[in-house]
Amino acid sequence: MVIQILLYLIAAAAIIAAAIDLIPVWKSWFGRIRIGRYDDRRAWSRALTARGLAWLSRIPAVKVTDNTRLIALDMLQGNYTKSAIQHWQEAALLLGLGEYLRHNDDPAAREGIRRFLDSKLDGSGRWKEQPKHVDTAILAYAILSLDFIGSDRVEPAMHAVWELIREHLGTDGTVSYRQSVKGYRYVDTVGFICPFLVAYGLKYGRPECVDLAVKQITEYEQHGMLQAHHIPVHAYNVENRVPLGLYGWGRGLGWFAIGLIDAWSQLPPDHRHKPVLERSVERYAEAIMRFQQPDGSWRWTVTRGECRPDSSSAATLAWFLLGASAIGRISAECRLSAEAAIRYLMGVTRRSGAVDFSQGDTKDIGVYSTLFDVLPFTQGYAIRAVNRYLNTFHEKGEPR
Repeated sequence: MVIQILLYLIAAAAIIAAAIDLIPVWKSWFGRIRIGRYDDRRAWSRALTARGLAWLSRIPAVKVTDNTRLIALDMLQGNYTKSAIQHWQEAALLLGLGEYLRHNDDPAAREGIRRFLDSKLDGSGRWKEQPKHVDTAILAYAILSLDFIGSDRVEPAMHAVWELIREHLGTDGTVSYRQSVKGYRYVDTVGFICPFLVAYGLKYGRPECVDLAVKQITEYEQHGMLQAHHIPVHAYNVENRVPLGLYGWGRGLGWFAIGLIDAWSQLPPDHRHKPVLERSVERYAEAIMRFQQPDGSWRWTVTRGECRPDSSSAATLAWFLLGASAIGRISAECRLSAEAAIRYLMGVTRRSGAVDFSQGDTKDIGVYSTLFDVLPFTQGYAIRAVNRYLNTFHEKGEPR
């Protein structure tokens, strides 16, 4: 009898484990039925935003590993997802919804954002869970960018992020990705910290923060770019400037793009760093447009047309190009390239309004995910890009 009960328990555990493995597969298969049916940008924008707002209250978990078998064991061991990964998912959704609210009066969206902030900050404006990694800076930037949230409400949390960034300063005067890899500079860090540093520096009168953002960008341009093509490598060694990882990793292009464009866009016209970053924006825009595919996408390795397209690259680079279109000399080309990227993203959007086929989380320098699925980060930047596009060009009465 005892052996029989034990066998029943083992069988039940095996069935539960198999079900946990099969649920994500089934959800992806079902979600992709009739994918890419949106043909109106405003209807698509509404669907994206509704899905993004729903996710803000319960962010879908982003997997740490590419393991698709016995994932229950990853969950039990705490290896299924990590809070640092979730921070930039939340940040992107918040940035997208913030852009949407700049042009739309939506009390439900504002209330959803307030509930989200209440889950992160206490009544005195401090983090409920003290941040440990510089990834948090992009979330802090998203919070600081909200037009309807007073800066006094969040000031202690913003100061805490600045102190965290200072703790990651290296001997070269730039910021490391982690304390454990102080000798490397990652392209991700440009996107994580530079928009926050400029926003924080301007808001609280800290010019040294703006200087640091510009230094982080220009140092990466000097040491982390493929010279002839001006595309970033995943990371570089501070001591000997040796490149690490892949030149042309799609999301790496996106990380550099969002760090650069948001830093430049926030600076007032007469700021001493504005011309420097504007030249960087022009040079980078011209570089990334050369690698865009005919379908409007960028591959996960942008230099190889045989690779799979990555929606996170398309969403972040579309946002960059819309920002760069404010520069007269490259305005028309940037707009056309952004429009092509938006058409691609519409074509990979599920009926539910979720953008599909984003590369999963990177495991290490040079170790990239083989999974392509929905990603809240991509969703947020798609919302951000389409709302900027609709309200930059279509207010003039142009066709959809």
